[in-house]
Formats: sequence, structure tokens, C-alpha cells
Amino acid sequence: MNTRQYIKDNNERFKEELFSLIRIPSISALPGHKQDMVACAERWKELLLAAGADNAEIMPTTANPVVFAQKTISPDAPTVLVYGHYDVMPIEPLDLWKSDPFEPVIRDGHLWGRGADDDKGQSFIQVKAFEIALKHNLLKCNVKFLFEGGEEIGSPGIEEFCEKHKELLKADVILVSDTSMVGPDTPSITTGLRGLAYWEIEVTGPNRDLHSGIFGGAVANPINVLCKMLGEILDNDGRITVPGFYDEVEEVSAKERAMLTAVPYDENKYKKALDVEELAGEKGYSTLEHTAIRPTFDICGIWGGYTGEGSKTVLPSKAYAKVSCRLVPHQNHDKISRLFIDYIKKTAPRSVKVKITPMHGGESYVCPIDLPAYKAAEAGYALAFGKQPLAVRRGGSIPIIASFEKVLGIKSILMGFGLESDATHSPNENFPVQMFENGIVAVVEFYNRYGDKE
Repeated sequence: MNTRQYIKDNNERFKEELFSLIRIPSISALPGHKQDMVACAERWKELLLAAGADNAEIMPTTANPVVFAQKTISPDAPTVLVYGHYDVMPIEPLDLWKSDPFEPVIRDGHLWGRGADDDKGQSFIQVKAFEIALKHNLLKCNVKFLFEGGEEIGSPGIEEFCEKHKELLKADVILVSDTSMVGPDTPSITTGLRGLAYWEIEVTGPNRDLHSGIFGGAVANPINVLCKMLGEILDNDGRITVPGFYDEVEEVSAKERAMLTAVPYDENKYKKALDVEELAGEKGYSTLEHTAIRPTFDICGIWGGYTGEGSKTVLPSKAYAKVSCRLVPHQNHDKISRLFIDYIKKTAPRSVKVKITPMHGGESYVCPIDLPAYKAAEAGYALAFGKQPLAVRRGGSIPIIASFEKVLGIKSILMGFGLESDATHSPNENFPVQMFENGIVAVVEFYNRYGDKE
């Protein structure tokens, strides 16, 4: 069976099916899109049944619903649980998009639209590979699907769902396509994810906005105070100053650090692609180490006062920021959250009041590379890309992956096909059409290998 020929023969159908998903604005962060979440779940249910699932259903959680489907080949065969998410990030700033984010188009060899990669496109790879493997008797394992609608907001309700449905979700391994490769010609399997802690900070000064000429210099400006507090969280060496922050940080072995040097990397190209003259980061570590094995602190958004057209001399009553930390193995996000809140409250001057709200978080994850499923994934990449994949820790976070291991006791294989150039979470999200084909070929081969009797 020629997988690439099957993809070519069914190209128009595949395109229309994926387009139908991307057209649904399933933005989990915005309450006004609740019905879109349901509509997207319904569409996934239809596509899973059409691909060959024995059954598919939409199941409630305390947040957005999940789509569950399964195909049983044999009670004696191992079971793969495929995880994905159907929610997408907000689209702002809309004026930076070159085309409508929810009207997908193929242009310059790429599919453009919100969710083209993260994670509708990558989940679509999984479903089409399942369809092809099943149709051509290459499926050697049972398959279950769990597609959720809240990954972009921390997967609320999913851990509780897993606790409640342990038997339903019972499997030997979890397969996830929601990560990226080093490059289009450098296949890689993600073997580690960083954890996450996220907060919103509100700083209140006077009880109303004030005239900056009459009150300025006498009353604390909440924006000034917030900027000063946040500016002191990183020292001159790029280290986080929160007491106790590094207590459990894993010191990666020299052997694993050396493995990172095998990743192709050109610093000049990296800077040029981002249009920056100089890189930053913690002293004593390389750029690849900064983004894979070291924790970080970032201000994700900051606002307050007057931001409209023209000028308004105002001393604002309030200032806000959204901030996050990426965490590494052994750092517990609940502990880090408490340490951060204590630090901000301690450093805040009495001239303002500070409120800190934890948003969401999750633990880091590391995958062993000697699992049978990992070996099957390696074989899939080797067939699809013509070379063995690298094993690489990546800087992103998928908090639910650690929860799966804790609740279900199952390891996850992170078989992703995204690229840094896909602009996930940003305007002009895209996915190279060739990566769809390569990804499907790789996952079909995974199914052909995993569960095959030695």
C-alpha cells in the first residue's frame, strides 16, 4: 500500500474535511464561543466515525466537552490512546493576519488559518493516518481518541474526567501530535516538555484616575510600581530572583547537554528569522539550553492607564500584567506559584495594593526513549523523512501530559510535526502542506510497527 498515493487520491476530501474544522472559531479563552466549542466537537465526532471508529461520542466535563472514540482490533492487542485538542488561541491582533484566520486558504505551499498546526492540523494527521492504516490492514493495535476543548486554557476539567473514566481510557501508551520538530529536514521527537505556572497581577493605587500634574510625584503610580517589581524578577545574569525558585531545578547531565549540540543550529539565521540583533538568556547556557532545559520568567501582557489615540496626562488607578514561568523537571507548579505570590506581596510597597490570581499550570514531562512505542515512532519518522529522528527536549508545555501519567499511569509519545515557522499562537498561523503528508506517512508506519508480534 502506498500511503502517499492514497493521500494524493483523497486530497480534495482531506482538504475540505480539515477546512471544515478550521472554519469553526473554537476559541476556549472567550466565553462567547461556547457554542463553537460544541460545534467543533460535533464535527470531530463525525470525522472520527467516517474514518472508521467503532463508536464516537461527546462527553461532558466541568468545562468544555471531550470527544471520545475507539476502534477495537483485538482484545489481545495493545491499545493506543490518541490525544489532541480542538480549541484554538484568540486571533488578536487581527490586523496582522494576511487572510481571514477562520477562512483557511492554501498559499505558497502552506495552509493558513488559526488551528492549521495547533492542534486541528496535527490532530487531523492522526485521524487520517488511522483511516489509512485501518483501510489497508496495517493497524496492529486498538486505538482510542480523546480530543479536548480546553488545552489552551490549561485543560480545566480533564484531570477530573480522567479520574472518573480510568477504565474507559485504559491504554498502553498515549500518542500526541501537538509538538514541533527541529526543522523540516531535521526530524525530531520531543522527549521532554517544560511545566508552566501562570498568574494575573492587579496593582491598585489611588481610588480613581488622577490628574498627573496635580498628583504626580506625591501618589504612587501603579504602572510604575508594577514595572519596577517585575523588572527586578530577573537579575543581570538572567536568573530568577524569587527565593527558593531553583531549589528543585534538575541539573541536566553533561551527556544530555552534549546531545543538544547535535541539533542543527545557526545563531545568525535564528536572529535573522526573528529580526533581533542580540539574544538573551541565563548566563552559562546556550540558546538551545535556554529553550529546552532551563526555567524562564516572562511578562506575557501588561496594561493600564490611557492607551488610546493622542495624549491624556493621567495617573492611573490600576495596572495589570499577565506573567508566566516555564518550569523544568522536579519543579512543582503549585509550589512555584506560592513562592511567586509570596515574593510579589513581600516586595510590593505599601503605597499600592496587590492582588495576584493564579491562572493555570502544569508539571514538566520526560519520555523514555527505550519504549516499544518510541521505537515504532522512530521507524515512522525514518520512513517519512528518510533519516533517523533526533531525541530533543522542547521548551513548550502541555500540562495535561503530566496529569495523564499521574492519573492513568501511562507514558506519552510526543509525535509532533510542527515547525517554529508555523506561528502557532500568533497571527498568520500556518502549516506546510508537505508536513501533512510526511506526518501521515510517519503515523501510518507507527501503526504498522506498534503491536506487531516480534
